[in-house]
Amino acid sequence: MVLAPLRWFAQGMQRVMKLTHDQRQHRHHRPSVCSEKTEQPMFSTKAHVFHIDPKTKRSWIPASSHAVAVSFFFDASRNLYRIISVEGTKAVINSTITPSMTFTKTSQKFGQWSDIRANTVYGLGFQTEPDLNQFIEKFQEVKEKTRVGHPQVQKGAANGGASGNEGSPSSTLVRAAQTNVQGHPGHPSVALAATLDTGGLAEDSPKHKAGQGGQGAQPANQLPQSTVEAQLRYENDRLKLALAQSSANAKKWEVELQTLKNNNARLTGALQESTANVEEWKRQLHALKDENTKMRCRELEIEASHGNQEALTELGRELAVLRQRNEGLDAELRQKEKAIETLRAAVQTGSGQHQNERHKALLAENDSLRISVSRMQEQLDAQLRSSGAATPGVSARQPALEQLSARLESKVSELRDLQTELAALVFAPPPPPQTTSTGSTAGPS
Repeated sequence: MVLAPLRWFAQGMQRVMKLTHDQRQHRHHRPSVCSEKTEQPMFSTKAHVFHIDPKTKRSWIPASSHAVAVSFFFDASRNLYRIISVEGTKAVINSTITPSMTFTKTSQKFGQWSDIRANTVYGLGFQTEPDLNQFIEKFQEVKEKTRVGHPQVQKGAANGGASGNEGSPSSTLVRAAQTNVQGHPGHPSVALAATLDTGGLAEDSPKHKAGQGGQGAQPANQLPQSTVEAQLRYENDRLKLALAQSSANAKKWEVELQTLKNNNARLTGALQESTANVEEWKRQLHALKDENTKMRCRELEIEASHGNQEALTELGRELAVLRQRNEGLDAELRQKEKAIETLRAAVQTGSGQHQNERHKALLAENDSLRISVSRMQEQLDAQLRSSGAATPGVSARQPALEQLSARLESKVSELRDLQTELAALVFAPPPPPQTTSTGSTAGPS
């Protein structure tokens, strides 16, 4: 009677040992199957990773020093899809994809998405535009899987309990990301795995557990009740990001506008300066042309009168003509003096507007005569100088020429005095009884 219980106890212990051995064998082989399903990335590409500045929300902070592998993973135990990227011992991206996420292509090689759970915005810079388009297609595909459900979700939920005994899915995904980045299984980082198990993914795990506890018996593919709130938060973050980008673009456009205004003002000043220089050069060109013409005439006169008797004879005839013109000018001057006296008397007696107009005409004629006398004086001086330099025989006529020049100068001075008196007479106020205004009449100076 005592041996039977002992026999039964021995048989029970054998069964327990066998069952324990079978369970150990099952646990030993189970993770390899799970790792084959979850540790291999669904999609992987290389890109530069950026995070939005948490303080300003207007600028990007580089999260990676070079292009790193960005991979999509499926967490079977939690029925989640993740985007994970690792650089060395640092997880630069750990984002759980939700149905409300939207990947936005902001430029030809850059895109971004907002993660409400991580409270940040991720940015990816790709080498080529096809890489960016391929990533966008994969992102949309995974988001649709999270929205409508996927066979892998049910299969992962069925195997979730056994895989949880061997190791957390987060550590499995981290090891897979490390293997994908470093290129061989023998080079994973233990410190990175511990960091992500305790800190990197721990922030997401309580939220997910709380969501599962609240839903209880809901199906795995059913959306949580806070989907609308999450969508609103995402839209709010996206609008904030767009506002920050528009503000940065506005500041950049203001700087460019101010630069264009400065360049326009500088170009306008340069154009005005060049225009003024062109006008000055035109005036200098006309002056040089006139001087050149005078020098050529003077050269021809000197060449014609140098050692040439005919030129001397011609010079004598010109002097005679000049004397006759001088006498004619004297006669005209006397006539003008008489006309001036007549005008003076007419002005004093107030002969009217007709006399004033005649007075103006006489003043103009007087000025023309004065200009003619001055021109003749210059010609006479030029002839005298040229004749004196040409031959010494003309020196005998020098006194007569000088007397003629002195008389001409005296006549010119008389004309000037006469003009001064005439101007004073014209601009003098009329007598009180006179109604005709002569102050507005302006004679040439």
